Amino acid sequence: MNDPTQPTKRLVKLSPQELRKLAEIQVKKNKDNKQAALNEASVQKLLHELQVHQIELEMQNDELQQARITEQLHYRYTELFEFAPIAYFIFDQRGKITQVNLRGSNLLGIERVHLVGKSFVNYITIPHRNNFKDCLAKVFQHKGIQSFEILVHANNTTRWLSIEANLGITGIDCLAALIDVTEKKQAENEQKLAASVFTYAREGIMITDNKSNIIDVNDSFTRITGYSREEAIGQNQRFLQSSKETPEFFYGIYQALKKDRNWSGEIWNRRKNGEVYAEMATISAVCNEHGIATHYIALVNDITPMKEHQNQLEKIAHYDVLTNLPNRVLLADRLSQAMLQCSRHKHLLAVVFLDLDGFKAVNDTHCHDVGDELLIALSVRMKEALREGDTLARIGGDEFVAILTDLDKVEDCEPVLERLLLAASEPITVTNVIFHLSASIGITIYPQDNANADQLVRHADQAMYVAKGSGKNCYHLFDTAQDDAVKMHQENLEAIRNALDHHQFVLHYQPKVNLKTGIVTGVEALIRWQHPQRGLLNPIDFLPVIENNPMNIEVGEWVIDSALTQISEWKKMGLSLLNISVNIAAVQLQQSSFTQTLTSLLAAHPDVEPRYLELEVLETSALDDINHISNIMHDCIALGVNFALDDFGTGYSSLTYLRRLPASMIKIDQSFVQDMLIDVEDLAIVESVIALAKSFKRGVIAEGVESIEHCKAILELGCDLAQGNGIAKPMPASDIPAWVNQWNPDVSWQTQ
Repeated sequence: MNDPTQPTKRLVKLSPQELRKLAEIQVKKNKDNKQAALNEASVQKLLHELQVHQIELEMQNDELQQARITEQLHYRYTELFEFAPIAYFIFDQRGKITQVNLRGSNLLGIERVHLVGKSFVNYITIPHRNNFKDCLAKVFQHKGIQSFEILVHANNTTRWLSIEANLGITGIDCLAALIDVTEKKQAENEQKLAASVFTYAREGIMITDNKSNIIDVNDSFTRITGYSREEAIGQNQRFLQSSKETPEFFYGIYQALKKDRNWSGEIWNRRKNGEVYAEMATISAVCNEHGIATHYIALVNDITPMKEHQNQLEKIAHYDVLTNLPNRVLLADRLSQAMLQCSRHKHLLAVVFLDLDGFKAVNDTHCHDVGDELLIALSVRMKEALREGDTLARIGGDEFVAILTDLDKVEDCEPVLERLLLAASEPITVTNVIFHLSASIGITIYPQDNANADQLVRHADQAMYVAKGSGKNCYHLFDTAQDDAVKMHQENLEAIRNALDHHQFVLHYQPKVNLKTGIVTGVEALIRWQHPQRGLLNPIDFLPVIENNPMNIEVGEWVIDSALTQISEWKKMGLSLLNISVNIAAVQLQQSSFTQTLTSLLAAHPDVEPRYLELEVLETSALDDINHISNIMHDCIALGVNFALDDFGTGYSSLTYLRRLPASMIKIDQSFVQDMLIDVEDLAIVESVIALAKSFKRGVIAEGVESIEHCKAILELGCDLAQGNGIAKPMPASDIPAWVNQWNPDVSWQTQ
């Protein structure tokens, strides 16, 4: 029991130093007060008691501190779990979600309140569910951490997840960390795909360092070059070069790679067996983060077979199949070049049009094979009659055109003309039959006849008819000064102006059909002049008059506007599937404002879809700037209209136009189609045009189909579309609906 007279003992926390200090003070006080009752032992006892109380206080404080630490750790654990950058899920033994953190909720795109209590397998794609169940079972079997990947589908999203699962602290649940590895899996798949492409690509692939030393090649490279992978790696790519390419060519490649980081084009290389081959190559630079090229990747295709086929097509396109003389295309090119040289050197050139007299009787009396042999023999003779540097071309049938260059005066061509007449008129023996023929020749002189190449040939042709009318076996010079013709031309221009102002022009329409399916695919709009005195006139009677006149453009715009109006009217009648094609003159198409004009015409007919309008460009047109025309056509195609090349095969730029103009349809000229059943040359031309169209992936239609036999013939050649009097003659617009409703194709066409 405590003595109330004694001071109350209070437990205070003192350090050992403080306790010792307190004891020393007490000893000193005892000595000063001379209290002998307290000796050193009592001091030690007091110190011991104080230490005991101090220990008790420290133990109490440690328990309190431990509780606080535990509370802080629990708070810290909860904070780390909730806001961890990794998705955490806690599962029970059945795979139900008992707890999930914020990252896990965001990963699946589902609120936590909708996740807790749900079975996790519901979000796993079916092929991966058993994998999850097996790994979860291993976790609860104390088999340690289980790592696996699964594909989940949640919130309309499919993702790849990497999971590490282990027993929780309590041992009754599973703690799993989930990481989204979708991008990693995609990258792996892309790498696998890239490796697969490299291995199995049809194109040869070559990878070099920045010094052009080969690092790797694929199987296609070895197939193309003949070099194995082991033989190629370590070599400089120059070991493939042939002697056909110049140093300037490779310097151009180097400059392109330096400037644009890529180059594409054709190149001639050499195989291991020494064979030179052509390849289409695309070279790209691979740069580091500083923009410095570290590697180059080349993709190559062996185009040697294509080049050989192209050469064959070029030969077909430029040389006459029978005589091996230049054809219309090559003639046009050489004539254009000769005209340029003529202007530079102030010389003259003569265009000579030659037609054999009496050749038709040979074909009528003898077989075509005899006629062919005769043409071959005569072409050799006539070519020998020319000078070196002159050109002789066959443009069809028994018609030839020669170009005589470097003439100082008109009279210089006379000796050559005499030799040509002699070569044609001398007796010639074919298959033991002696033939006596002659030739009628027309000549025009450039630049006295200051016309373009196409017109020069026409003028020479006109002069030839004068020579034929003068008794044959002679030549006639084209007269460029014909006052009567000029006067007549002016009168015709005035009459056409009057017809345009008084609405005397009308459109007739000729159907175009698919012979195999029997479908009417469209019609061609053909202008007619309802002349008040002369009756209905065909285009040949008036269009040539305005060929180089501004009225040509005005008439062309009227035709387009009238065709669009007709499409609108037919659409109201239920004939909306019919498209209309109209002819476009070169002078009209070459106008810089043509696209704008066409846009305005289409806008004036908003109920007409532009795809129902097809613009036909005459292949015989003299298009001065082919790039300009191509750009205009592309702009018009962007509006929705289509293009076709008309009279294909009769001009001098067929292959050039075909390659460079974006026309989707080719119309075989009717002159070839009409005679294809009796003229093997025309048949060969028709067949070649169809082959060309297919090679260039263009549609093809034959015009001038005059009979059922013509239809059968073109079907056999692979042409399904046709137009001509054998199907239907041009008719007024009012007759088209009835004709479409009652027309049926011949049964034999559909069995071709």
